[in-house]
Amino acid sequence: MMVLKNMIKSGTIVMTLFTSIFTFSHAATPENLYGRWADGKNGVVAAASPEASKIGVEIMKKGGNAVDAAVATAFAISVFEPNASGIGGGGFMLIRMAKTGKTVVIDYREKAPSKATPDMFVLDENGKVVNNEIVEGGKASGVPGTVAGLLTALEKYGTMKRADVMAPAIKYAEEGITVSKNLETIIQDNYEKLAKFEAAGEVYLKDGLPYEAGDKLVNKDLAKTLKKIAKEGKKGFYEGEIANKIAAEVQKQGGLMTAEDIKNYSIEEREPVEGTYRGYTIISCPPASSGGTHIVQLLNMMENYDLKSLGDNTPESWHVWAESMKQVFADRAEYMGDTAYVKVPLKGLTSKEYAKDLVKKIDLEKAGKDIKVGDPSKYESGSTTHFSVMDKEGNMVAVTQTINYFFGSGVLVPGTGIMMNNEMDDFVPQKNMKNSIEGGKRPLSSMSPTLVLDPDNRPFMTVGSPGATRIIPAVALTISNVIDHGMSMQEAISAPRIAQFQSGSLNLEGRVSHESYNKLKEMGHEINMRGSYDNYFGGVQGILMDYDTKTLHGGADPRRDGQAASF
Repeated sequence: MMVLKNMIKSGTIVMTLFTSIFTFSHAATPENLYGRWADGKNGVVAAASPEASKIGVEIMKKGGNAVDAAVATAFAISVFEPNASGIGGGGFMLIRMAKTGKTVVIDYREKAPSKATPDMFVLDENGKVVNNEIVEGGKASGVPGTVAGLLTALEKYGTMKRADVMAPAIKYAEEGITVSKNLETIIQDNYEKLAKFEAAGEVYLKDGLPYEAGDKLVNKDLAKTLKKIAKEGKKGFYEGEIANKIAAEVQKQGGLMTAEDIKNYSIEEREPVEGTYRGYTIISCPPASSGGTHIVQLLNMMENYDLKSLGDNTPESWHVWAESMKQVFADRAEYMGDTAYVKVPLKGLTSKEYAKDLVKKIDLEKAGKDIKVGDPSKYESGSTTHFSVMDKEGNMVAVTQTINYFFGSGVLVPGTGIMMNNEMDDFVPQKNMKNSIEGGKRPLSSMSPTLVLDPDNRPFMTVGSPGATRIIPAVALTISNVIDHGMSMQEAISAPRIAQFQSGSLNLEGRVSHESYNKLKEMGHEINMRGSYDNYFGGVQGILMDYDTKTLHGGADPRRDGQAASF
């Protein structure tokens, strides 16, 4: 891949380029890779929107640190990627400050409204929510946390003024963004939802029809809302006019949220989950995100295999990944929930000894069936977007935030430009489950903004992905690609992925080798083949520090509109 990168940069003739591509089993095409990465000495932002990445870099050029850049990028990406993120949603920000070594998770996950109950959704005879109310409409929305989370990060760890970091997002909301091919496709795919809700259709449809690539999409109401937040801070969103409008529209669309619920929202600052992988320190999100815990668990299991010898994109390697993923997702279903409401055996799940016990159950010759949960208790003594930021001081920020499904619940609050999330879908709509609905509870998440320190405890990598439960394998595979196979950041992100859950088919990306496909079928895996660059497998954005050259290497995912920027 480094050969490919250099050939693209040097303008080597097309025939030579394509000949070289076919020497790599998982090489990307130039149109997918060219311009995705960025190398810089002073700072890098890798986000799902090229414009948002550039905005973050501009903030650092003006003297801001990585947190300032992250907050500016987060508000901007809510404008450029409104289908996946926005101030009507929530997320997690993982920060490590270089001077102090302090690492903190700002949990701004949405909360269930205070009147929410375990049986608030009616189920049909098949256990499905009647009228899809858990996905569309007012009942689907949790109390949003993004504004509180971003402004808390800026106040406590940033250096710049609120108005300055929010100015670019306000500008683009007011003047409009150019619709990308990816956004055009997403709007087309979600046309029925957008047409169903009048206020959503007024913003995200053009004369009642989907926008096309190249069109200008303007959201002046969102610009007004952002200006109010820039002037008044959290109160501008969580109290008064904006909060009242949110509550009124959510209730009009059948929901339970009140202005008091919005006023009472609070973020949580949490200690991250930590583990190690081959001498590198892994730092990630604790519950109510399941992601960090299970990334550590999965890497603990993979540490028992010599992945370098097994090889990249080989059936033997994919088999042990798939079998380990089955066990991880079995444990996730059994043990995970909001630790304010349920006890989660975090120490056991992240234990190296527990991982060794689980690995003993894996048959290296055939696929396992009927995977049972492990017992971590004896080791006790817990649609989306992602972007990564790192600056020359070594400050590291990883942010994953979401409104859940594309265009969330479909409920756009008139006069505000705010698209509401549908995070209630992340609860289990049944009683007596660890992830059952309760008023004020945070739904279980897989969001996994992750930091990696090298064996000398120096900042090494910041990485994360959207993609619901596929986030966990996407992040773990990317980390392994760098550490086990010596890939660059862009190579690690662009390499093919798999996803396997507790049961069901093994999902393979189209560039997985033919040898692997055939052998895995022989081993008893039921296989579901997906596209060559399929956004089902997430959209990883990451940054890697090269201490030999003192250069930051940003990589962005060709499965989405990702592009890194640097200076």
